[in-house]
This record gives sequence, C-alpha cells and structure tokens, in this order.
Amino acid sequence: MFLLKLLARNAFRHKLRTLLTILGITVAILAFGLLQTVVSAWYAGVNASSATRLITRNAVSLVFSLPISYQERLRRIEGVASVSYANWFGGVYINEKNFFPNFAIEPHSYLALYPEFVVEPDQKRSFIADRKGCLIGRKLAQRFGWKIGDSVPLKGTIFPGDWEFVVRGIYSGADKSTDESQFFFHWDYLNETLKKTIPRRADQTGIYLIGLENPQSAAEVSLAVDSTFKNSLAETLTETEKAFQLNFVAMTEAIVVAIRIVSFVVIIIIMVVVANTMAMTARERIGEYAIFKAMGFKSYHIAGLIFGESLFITICGGALGILLTFPVAHTFGEVMGQFFPIFQVARSTIYMDMLFCLLVGVVAGLFPAWRAVRINIADGLRRVG
Repeated sequence: MFLLKLLARNAFRHKLRTLLTILGITVAILAFGLLQTVVSAWYAGVNASSATRLITRNAVSLVFSLPISYQERLRRIEGVASVSYANWFGGVYINEKNFFPNFAIEPHSYLALYPEFVVEPDQKRSFIADRKGCLIGRKLAQRFGWKIGDSVPLKGTIFPGDWEFVVRGIYSGADKSTDESQFFFHWDYLNETLKKTIPRRADQTGIYLIGLENPQSAAEVSLAVDSTFKNSLAETLTETEKAFQLNFVAMTEAIVVAIRIVSFVVIIIIMVVVANTMAMTARERIGEYAIFKAMGFKSYHIAGLIFGESLFITICGGALGILLTFPVAHTFGEVMGQFFPIFQVARSTIYMDMLFCLLVGVVAGLFPAWRAVRINIADGLRRVG
C-alpha cells in the first residue's frame, strides 16, 4: 500500500501532464478495443459456423441456382443426415436503407438444421402452417417495432414484385454469437409465385444445406456430393459452412487487414507518447536519483521507481479504456446493427488490452530507467531542471 501511494504521488507531481497521458492511453485502448471488435464482428458468421453442416452451391458461381430435384439425390449420399435448401431473396423494406438479410427456406428441415434459432413451439407451428408467414430475429423485431401478426411488405429486387408477409414467429439466439437480425419465409410461397410470373426461374434454389452424420466425414461427403453431379447441367461445389462464410470475408480482406494495422499503429503511437512523458519525468528528477544513490539506494531501486510509475500511469489509463469499451461498443452495435448484427467485445480483446498496457508501461520506462541508473552521482547533483 505504501509503495502504491508513493507511485501515485510521484506520478501526479505534474497533474496536468499525467492526466493528459492517462487520457491518451484511455483513448488508445478504447480505439484498439473497438477496432478489434469490428474485426471480430466481421468474422462473426465464420465463428458461429457449425462443423456438422455443409453448403452446396453452383460450381460456377453463387449467382447461379441449382435444381430442386437435387434434394432427393443428396439425401441418398452416404454420411448425409439431413438436407435443406434456401434462397437469398434480397427484398427491400420501404427503401434500401432498411437492409436486412432475408431468405426463402424450407421451414421443417431448415429449423431442424439450425437449433441455435430458438422459437416458441406455438410460434413455430404458426409459421409453418401459414404459407405467407415469416420468422424474424429478435433484434430485427426491435429495430422496426414488429410484433406477431404484423404485416410486412417487401419489394423484390432479385425476384421483382411486391411481396406481403405476416410475422408468425420471433426467434432468439441460443448463444451470443447467433445472428438475430434475419428474416425467413416459405420457399414454397416464392416458388409458387415464380411459376405464375417467371416459370423458367421456378423449381430452383440458391444453396443446399447438408447435415452430417459425422463431422469428421465432411471432406468425404463433400467429394461424394460433387462427384454425384459432375458433368451435369449444374455442377456443384460443396464446402463446410465455415469455408463458405470465409469466402465472403475474403472479398473484403484488404479492409480487415487495414483495420488490424490501424489498431496496432494506435498502440505504437501511445507507446511513444508515454515514453516521452517518462523521459521528461526522469530528466527532471536526475538530481533526486543522484541523491538516492548517495544515500545507498541500489540501481534496481531507482529502476523500480521509474518502471512502477510508468506502469501505474498505463494501468490507470488502460483500466479506464477497458471499462469504457463495453458501453461504447454496445452503443456502436446499436447504431451499426444493420451492418454488424453481432457486435460484442471478445474476451481475447480484453486480454490483448491488458497485455499492451503492460507492454507500453515497460517499454516506456526502459530508456529513462537506463539513463537514471547510469548517471554519475556528481554529474547528477550538478544537474538543474
């Protein structure tokens, strides 16, 4: 306790300088935490992927669809436990600013494949029974104020026309990594409408979702699926759900790398700022250190004071930065929920914050400590200022 009080008194000899330094560290740690959380949010879909699911799409591009007739052949492949299918719908609610993911799905098999979407049994039955019913995420419902029974109109972009849906269920995530901002409706409703309006696009689906009997057999099943449809009019490409999600992240890899670089540059800048502060402090106290030496204090005592003061300042700033990261990230997630449906501060980010606080404190104290322990007593006593 005495040592802590001594370090605090030393640190706050120049209150304004110390407070500004602590503020700088706080802002740097807060910025680093937010940038790392943005990167984590970018990979949220990848991290939430299940090892028991495969995604099968058209081998040419995701833009091209697959015949619905493939479903039965997929079910007969060894190692396949269940099969479902889905279409990216791309509907717009009122205008393009109200973006959210919306999919046409086969309700029974899809919800069975995704147990992380938790739906009340009565709502689930109501959704399955109503051909025009839709199932929406909890965050999506909060965003637009939708409730059970509300009518939701979407304007089709990929599938032109005005589409009417009725909210029959609101799902919540089984854990924090589950996306609660999605919109699901019946693939049959889409298909029946296409048969009347654009027959050539009917009986097609964007992707197949395959549930595995054994996650260890993912490679073998993927190869078997693609071999089954080799040389057909619509060849397939099958990959794990994680690999499928990584394909989308890879499209913006340069942005992710840039964000990572900026986050580390922030730490380097604040390291220089703290080092400058400690260098000024050590220069001002050269005379004191010389007196300590004359009184019999060892070099490690002096170095300990300098490193202790440096760590005290960085830990104070770092602790404030970490504490502020949570409310700021929550606010940022609320504002940017349209783009980052899962925006949560990871435990690894907090550990990195703590590590960098210690690293900055140690590195910033190196040169001042080296200079102080090497000062000659006579030279130190002659120094003024």
